Amino acid sequence: MPVSEGEVPPDKPKKKRKSAREQLEAWIWTLVVVFFIRAFFIQGFVVPSGSMEDTLLPGEFLMALKFTYGLEIPFTGIKLFQFKKPSRGEMVIFKYPLGNADFVKRAVGLPGDTILIRDKIVYVNGVPENNPKAVHKDARIIQSPYRVGEVMDQWEFQRLWESGKFVDNQAVRDNFGPIVVPDSCIFVLGDNRDFSSDSRFWGPVPLRLLKGTPLIIYFSWDPSGPWWKVWERFRWWRMFLPLLGE
Repeated sequence: MPVSEGEVPPDKPKKKRKSAREQLEAWIWTLVVVFFIRAFFIQGFVVPSGSMEDTLLPGEFLMALKFTYGLEIPFTGIKLFQFKKPSRGEMVIFKYPLGNADFVKRAVGLPGDTILIRDKIVYVNGVPENNPKAVHKDARIIQSPYRVGEVMDQWEFQRLWESGKFVDNQAVRDNFGPIVVPDSCIFVLGDNRDFSSDSRFWGPVPLRLLKGTPLIIYFSWDPSGPWWKVWERFRWWRMFLPLLGE
């Protein structure tokens, strides 16, 4: 209906503002969804050290699939619906058996496997490991005083290893074992074999501590670079690098 001269048009209906309660409910549901996704499906992790060089570099941010090895009920350590077990040679993210940190390493030995390292060469069930990603950045070969068959029996070495007697003991870095990976556990190594804290030193990783599989590098930067050259610290060429199958 047209408005005649002198008449004031009626006010347009104002948009109804959300009440404080509606806004609060929206935030709560957002947090619930984020928590659900983080608890069961996808989570971010940071690579703090060079133990997986050159596959993963310090300062890289990973997105990982959490449900690969089962759905964990938050804050309980209880897992449901284990979809698969780790395969020999794949990267795994797990809770450090001796602390609360998250580690990423490569699964080298599965339950029942016999692991032997002689002069840096890793043998799995008597066969040299086939891992093109493994690197050695220290030419030295450290001889171990724990010589199985000469100084001690295999069962004694196994007992010392499983009880954590080799923690931070570089004597077992290049010559280790043989040991048998216990049931419901895996044996993990870093790809940077000479500079990695892994199962050689602190023992097997129980399957219940597995947290996921690396999916993609979504951000990468060099934490050791000069702070005033921030733009040079970003590793643009490594961002969004897929990791499944690496």
